[in-house]
Amino acid sequence: MPTPPVIRIHPEVQAALADAGAVVALESTIISHGLPRPENLRVAREVEQVIRDQGAVPATVAIVDGTVLIGLDEDALDRVANDESVVKASLRDLAWVCAQGMSAATTVAATSHIAQLVGIEVFATGGLGGIHRGARETWDESADLTALGTIPITVVCSGVKSILDVPATLERLETLNVAVTGYGTSEFPGFYLSTTGQPLTARADSPEQVAEVITTRRALNVPSALVVANPLPESEQVDPDLHERVLAEGMALAERRRVVGKDVTPFLLDYFHRATDGVSLLANERIILRNADLAARIAVAVSGNARQHVPDLLTLTDIAKNFS
Repeated sequence: MPTPPVIRIHPEVQAALADAGAVVALESTIISHGLPRPENLRVAREVEQVIRDQGAVPATVAIVDGTVLIGLDEDALDRVANDESVVKASLRDLAWVCAQGMSAATTVAATSHIAQLVGIEVFATGGLGGIHRGARETWDESADLTALGTIPITVVCSGVKSILDVPATLERLETLNVAVTGYGTSEFPGFYLSTTGQPLTARADSPEQVAEVITTRRALNVPSALVVANPLPESEQVDPDLHERVLAEGMALAERRRVVGKDVTPFLLDYFHRATDGVSLLANERIILRNADLAARIAVAVSGNARQHVPDLLTLTDIAKNFS
């Protein structure tokens, strides 16, 4: 399928996709809005290198001057990290941002959509958005959830951000037919915290296990996402007591300052970074590096399966045509 002119794929990414190689999509909001300068650019480079070290190709997604870039060169990466005019774009914003020639960092929802458009199956991020606390009154729900309900991509993350309503988010994911698998755990992780105590029914303990699930989902044409929840080791998590105290303080401050909607998450994450004297920032960096590493290993395993099972997949495609 020809690539629309509004989308530009980096030659390294294009070559890997053409060869059924391992590619890992990366969002850019964590670069522009999730980490402070100059750490954001350093971490972005480290994340891409971690993926390359595992034999995969990184495909960081962003919009620069109205063009969707899948894979960033050094100039584009620097632009996303340091240009304050770069806005935050979810799936609903993509057409407007591109049509206006603007520059934007992409969220989980937007990145998932763009990656799936060009055939990238594995995506690494830090934590998903979800249902906000108090959403019964505010109806504040991340677009990540509904997007993952309709996009067949595998997202490696460390659960949802621990500032959210985790039980409600898991219920919503179930309603949307989004499969959640714990990686090396049977409990859902909580971003800064190794576990939220919420049980999971599916668990994988190797990249190969996850790859087999992805291959099977593709054969069955499952139309929604697979979330691979990869927890921080307990020794690397933010102290739970510190976490609860800072969260309560941050939420109270947000309420007093009337911070609402999409501004709540960046406000609370910034408060965490300052109130924990950088402890949460270090945890955030470990999260994205660990998730990128796992996503790359999964992508390599998926690539191997694709090469091995091409005849089977073609047969399944032919069979499906008989029912169309």
